[in-house]
Amino acid sequence: MTGDDEDLRPDIGAAKRRMRLTSGGERELVRLEWVLHDGETVERMATGMYGRGVGLLALTDRRLVFLHRGRLSQTTEDFPIDRITTVQWHTGVLSGTITVHATGKRAEITNVHKDDGRALTDRLRERIALPAPAPGGDGVIEQIRRLGELRDAGIVTEEEFAAKKAELLRRL
Repeated sequence: MTGDDEDLRPDIGAAKRRMRLTSGGERELVRLEWVLHDGETVERMATGMYGRGVGLLALTDRRLVFLHRGRLSQTTEDFPIDRITTVQWHTGVLSGTITVHATGKRAEITNVHKDDGRALTDRLRERIALPAPAPGGDGVIEQIRRLGELRDAGIVTEEEFAAKKAELLRRL
């Protein structure tokens, strides 16, 4: 991807720097900030094909967004994280396919660089495996307990568990 990271919002620039494949999605990268909601933060990005063309897939703290910007039009498809039921990753030698199942929707994003696709789907799985935040201290304790169960089952790594636990404890 072209464009100077200094011209990007910090979270978008950081997600771009984590990408392995940086070609494709240039027009979308420039427009990404404009399709995000107030306070929404980008965590991971990948380029791939969905629908009619190559675009940018962005995982935020709230949703998974696919943005394709053609010469005359722009298409945005989003999947709120709380509505995503499963995500699948099928990989080949260089690229793979991300399949997202959400309430009433199914999407396949193809030709995703294997490293970017793996990182994005791993992070998305972490997000959909964690329960939504509950108000009050009792909800935090329950979330930590459930997070420990995910760690014990091998779904979440020890490092991910420790980071999320620290974040939850700060809410108390």
